[in-house]
Amino acid sequence: MVDSISFVEVWKTYERELGSVSQPALRGVTFSVRQGETLGLIGANGAGKSTCIRLIMDFIRPSQGVITLNGRSPDKSSLRHDIGYLPEIASFPASLTILDMLRFVGAAHDLPKTVLAEQSERWLRALELWDARKRPIRTYSKGMQQRASFVLALVHDPSLLILDEPMSGLDPIGRASIGRLIQDLKGQGKTILFCTHILEDVDRLADRLLILHKGEKRFEGTPSELSMAFGTTSIVDGFLHAIEVTQS
Repeated sequence: MVDSISFVEVWKTYERELGSVSQPALRGVTFSVRQGETLGLIGANGAGKSTCIRLIMDFIRPSQGVITLNGRSPDKSSLRHDIGYLPEIASFPASLTILDMLRFVGAAHDLPKTVLAEQSERWLRALELWDARKRPIRTYSKGMQQRASFVLALVHDPSLLILDEPMSGLDPIGRASIGRLIQDLKGQGKTILFCTHILEDVDRLADRLLILHKGEKRFEGTPSELSMAFGTTSIVDGFLHAIEVTQS
């Protein structure tokens, strides 16, 4: 079976102004996400999480190494139909409604109008936005805007979901709602990679986790394997050991 996401010895170094080279953001990172699996990507600020997501989304290219998504290079245009992307911070035009945004997304994915209408209603109702569908998104609360971003990521029925801080800025009720959604998507067989600072969400939602620190992979495995590797009883303690044990 082809992995949904595969990184093999991936390096990424950004150039500074005037051509000077900065420290690598990723240093020979290798990991995979199997079809139907949920992987939690965690690390401190500057660990390389955002770089991984930008590489997956083909916003940037690797300096070295090989990345494949469903067996294809991220630059293949056909992959856009396979991927649903939730950015950490979504920017919505001031006057547009969620229906306006869905029309744009539907056109980008060549969805027939009947399919777009059916899928839009399905997800707007599921995420409790149906009654607010004609309101400008800028009038939504933070939690509503996050749910709107999920609708836009899901309307074309992607097999692979890339979620950047899906719980960011949400209150406990909002976190619980998004957590249930991710569980439902797992149950539908979606492959999910989500990046988060909330380690308890990884323990609750992820099949496996990937810990990055200063651009290097420090651990890849299940939460229970993390506990066994470092003799800890919580994912927080395991994470702290993972970034300290081999830290120079």
